[in-house]
Amino acid sequence: MQDYQPAEDLLAERVILVTGAGDGIGRAASIAFARHGATVVLLSKTLPHLESVYDEIEALGCPTPAIYPMHLEGATPHEFDELTLKLEETFGRLDGILHNAASIPYLSRIKDYDPEDWMKVMQVNLNAPFMLTQVLLPLLLKAEDASLVFTSDAEGRKGKAYWGAYAVSKFGLEGLMQVLADELDGSNIRVNSIDPGPTRTRMRKIIFPGEDPETIKPPEALMPLYLWLMGPDSKGTHGQALSYQEDSCAN
Repeated sequence: MQDYQPAEDLLAERVILVTGAGDGIGRAASIAFARHGATVVLLSKTLPHLESVYDEIEALGCPTPAIYPMHLEGATPHEFDELTLKLEETFGRLDGILHNAASIPYLSRIKDYDPEDWMKVMQVNLNAPFMLTQVLLPLLLKAEDASLVFTSDAEGRKGKAYWGAYAVSKFGLEGLMQVLADELDGSNIRVNSIDPGPTRTRMRKIIFPGEDPETIKPPEALMPLYLWLMGPDSKGTHGQALSYQEDSCAN
């Protein structure tokens, strides 16, 4: 997939929501989508990070993005409804969602895992994508063709000791992707997930503080895969659990 060459106007006139847009993969994806013509709705809990991404996109001369601060850990169904109304009033439709926000406070044995932390991780990594997708489906159905992408993880496809709530939430996210894909089969919405593999992000540094970041690929290396899956070149790819390492879309 590293060899994929997206057209400059691949995402022209499209409106794409990115969660976790202030940092890491979400930041890189927001900038990449904007570079290829999309109007990006930047959603994250940290306003200064969102403003930094906004300024970078503006400086590149890309379509003006929108900022929507939201702390997914404490977000309520009402807040998701308010977001939907705002997007409908402003854009009238939605052409894509990248569910990228994630939380992992630490590695721990299940027997030692703090229940409150467990619930917080589940809220950000699984409950929020469910609620957000549910309320935004009507806007996605208004698009000519829409793409719903979940950033997953290898730990959500094969369980490993100590990954706790993060792994379980990613297993749930894969299940949500598959259920949605089956329900939306034949519609204008394609649904897929991506395991990005080891990537140089702030979250990974928390879990592997002794790792040399220079030995890990930067988020920008993933962008050909994310662009392909978000854009029309991936039409026909639906219900797939893709992995960066597998070069799944080089065709």
